[in-house]
Amino acid sequence: MYIKYFSSMVIIDFFASVGRVFISFVQSAGRVALFFAEALVRLFHKPFYLRQVLVQFLHIGYFSLPVVGLTAISSGMVLALQSYTGFSRFSAEGAVATVVVLSMTRELGPVLAGLMVAGRMGASMAAEIATMRVTEQLDALTTLSTNPIKYLVTPRIIAGFLMLPVLVLIADIIGVMGGYIVGIYQLGFNPSNYLQQTVKYLEMKDVMAGLIKASAFGVIITLMGCYHGYYSGRGAEGVGRATTNAVVSASVLILFMNYALTALLFDK
Repeated sequence: MYIKYFSSMVIIDFFASVGRVFISFVQSAGRVALFFAEALVRLFHKPFYLRQVLVQFLHIGYFSLPVVGLTAISSGMVLALQSYTGFSRFSAEGAVATVVVLSMTRELGPVLAGLMVAGRMGASMAAEIATMRVTEQLDALTTLSTNPIKYLVTPRIIAGFLMLPVLVLIADIIGVMGGYIVGIYQLGFNPSNYLQQTVKYLEMKDVMAGLIKASAFGVIITLMGCYHGYYSGRGAEGVGRATTNAVVSASVLILFMNYALTALLFDK
């Protein structure tokens, strides 16, 4: 009798825990959706903080270029080496250039650039806005009749949406160049044949799909960074937690969104 009662309590506690997690998830998703909706609505109302948008172009685009470029060239070089090792087992070495260019444009370029920018700019945005929350600068903006979401969030989302595709396009070129360097100078491919194989099966759809993914990732990164910073807790602990949550949530959402967009864009 006692064992049966104990088992029932364990089952009830389990479902109660699952229910609490589900309700918490729905509440968080709703708050993020409302936060994003307000930022979009503010986009079409004056004043337009063009200088803030240009500053975010610089931070998200230009200053992220070194880490994105380094990641891209490393990925292209490793991809060429690994492809050659695998394809040589069934005498298909000629497909190395095609695999490198399709992998970079479709998947590796957008995803790796997105994760790198999430680690760099997502954390930076969350820390900056969370610090403004802790030091009551957000309240001061409101007192000065400046909407914090209009002034801080909307310019960042615009910059993320527009600059991530530029970064990904550059990453695609650098990654393919990395594969070309390894293919020509280490694996001994003929340069002319390698370039022919690079462009032979590449379609505009492959490049555009990567750029569409990049725009979605840019919105996710800036939205998560701003959201967690805006609703951060008090003190240094709150700032640290906001930074961590921004990077983790943006990275997880990028991976989920990548699968969803791949299924949508390349559905047969």
